[in-house]
Parts: sequence; structure tokens; C-alpha cells
Amino acid sequence: MKFSIFLHMERYDASVSHHALFEQLLELCDMAEAGGMDKVWIGEHHAMEYTISPNPIPLLSAVAGRTKNIRLGAGTFIAPFWHPIRMAGEAALLDVISNGRAEVGLARGAYQFEFDRMLNGESATDGGKYLREMVPLLQPLWEGDVTHDGDIWKFPASTSVPKPIQARPPLWIAARDPESHKFAVANGCNVMATPLAKGDAEVADLVNKFEDAIADAPHITERPKIMILQHAHVHKGNDDWQAAAEGISFFFRSFGAWFVNKTEAVNGFRSGIPPVNPEKFPEYVPETLRKNVMIGKPDELIERLKGYEALGVDEYSIWVDNSLSFEEKRDSLRLFIDEVMPAFA
Repeated sequence: MKFSIFLHMERYDASVSHHALFEQLLELCDMAEAGGMDKVWIGEHHAMEYTISPNPIPLLSAVAGRTKNIRLGAGTFIAPFWHPIRMAGEAALLDVISNGRAEVGLARGAYQFEFDRMLNGESATDGGKYLREMVPLLQPLWEGDVTHDGDIWKFPASTSVPKPIQARPPLWIAARDPESHKFAVANGCNVMATPLAKGDAEVADLVNKFEDAIADAPHITERPKIMILQHAHVHKGNDDWQAAAEGISFFFRSFGAWFVNKTEAVNGFRSGIPPVNPEKFPEYVPETLRKNVMIGKPDELIERLKGYEALGVDEYSIWVDNSLSFEEKRDSLRLFIDEVMPAFA
């Protein structure tokens, strides 16, 4: 099983500058490279300070310029906000800049807040149609001229310029429901799946959906991979779990506030994040999160991750966005690299 990190620049007030956050992101990516992690993933979000990355390409290009081995994943491009020719070209440019280390993740999008601003208020639930039309176009565009007359995009013969160094940059689809898994696998794409705040049973269920999709796609000759994206925090002391669980709880409650979109954001910040509601959202209670996400001492994480490996998980990605301080993130990542990863060498 390979390991990666998934992160954005992240802030909840203006006390830390964007440049300082950028430098911190680069430091975490440097640690991942030096520690032998396989990938760094950076996603796409708009007008939200708590996950800052309006385009993953510039950030990944900055990482590319200071690393040699770690692969660089756009995790994920929001397909409705892109034109296929632009996406193919920019992803190929990242591959050129990084000398063949680019990986391309795509998603349909989730936040109505973003669709209101980026797609004229179209419903976020309709994002899937953009993803379904986009994905089959990318590899042909990387290979040569494509003429397309679709429901969303229409263009005369066009190709990706530049061309990627890799003959086939790996494609990944963010998937949770069975149909998303089936679409990804049927199109020769890998799967990025997150159990969110749920536990190991949810991980097993996601792997089962992936395996069902594999069984339904006998025409695929090269087996796709599945990545599990999950919050993880490693600690040493007996009571050190609590700060991590509280920080991750705050992140999920912030996620919920942006997703529900009932209050106005001001300058990219959303105040009034609701407190923990054990009756409505029991999974956000810190004691429950301690069990469900990957919080623990190194030997505790090793035991659980060995179970994920036995399920058939190909890659485990640490979701670094968690509302904790940079120092807490850095120290946890150091422990993960030094004391957890060697058990999987």
C-alpha cells in the first residue's frame, strides 16, 4: 500500500498570511518527498478560505520545482468549471513541468456555494453530466486531434498543447456511490474514495463498491486502483488524541456549514460554525471521531492500516486539512513517516 498527502492552504481567520500558508504547504510537501511518500494531492475550491486552491496546477508546479520523485496529483479538478481542451492542456503542462509525474483527479463538485458563483447557479447535483462528458475526452486530446459535438461542449478538431510526457497520465475519479465507482472503472480510471467521518466499516463498503465495479467491467484489461482519503493524526501521549479529534470535528462542522450554505460568507470566511450536536451529527463528537478517523499512536495506526491493506486498498492518503496548527500537522506527519510507514516497506 502506498501513502500520500492531500491538502490545501487552510485558514479560518486573517491572522496567518496567504504567503505564510503557501510556505507551510511547501514544507509539508518537502517532508512527504523526503519521507518517501508516493504523491501529494491538491484540490480545487473557489472563494472559500478554509480550503484555498482556485487551481491546483500552480501549487503543484511549485512543488514540482523543488522535488524529484513525488508524484503530483490534482485531487480534484471540478469538471463543471473547466473546458476539456483547457483541462487537457493544463494537466499536460504540469506533466511537462514535473517530467512525467502528473496525475489527474476529477470530481463533479459538491458545494452549491461554488456553483452559484462559478456556474451561474446551476444545481450542484447536475455536476455529474459535466464529469461524464469530460472524462472520455481527455486521453484522446492528449493523443491528437479530437472533434466533439456533445450536449455541453462542441468544438472543431483540437488537441492538447502541450502533450504530456506520460503516454497516459493516470486518471482518478472521486467516487462514493456505486454508479460513480462503475463509471470510473468502466472508463479505465482509478477511484478516490473517502469515508468522511465514518469508520472502518465504511472503508470496507467503499472497497466492496469498487470491487463490484471491477466485476462489472470485464473489458478493462488493466486493473484500476483505489485510494482511501481519510483524516489521520499520529500522537505519542495518552491524551494527545483529544486536540486532534476536536480540530477534525471543527473541520467537518465547517465543511457542513459551507455545504448547507444557509448563512452568508464574508470575504471568504464563514463565521458561526455550529457546536457539536451529538443527536444530529453523532459522528462529529470527538470521542467518536477518535475511533472513526485515523487518530492514534503509531502502533494503533499500523494495525488499522494493515486491515485496509488486506481489504485491497492500493493507496492511503492523509487528509491534512483539519483546522489544527501547522506545527501539529508537521509533527503528526513526521511521526507517520518515521514510525508508521516503515511497517509497510
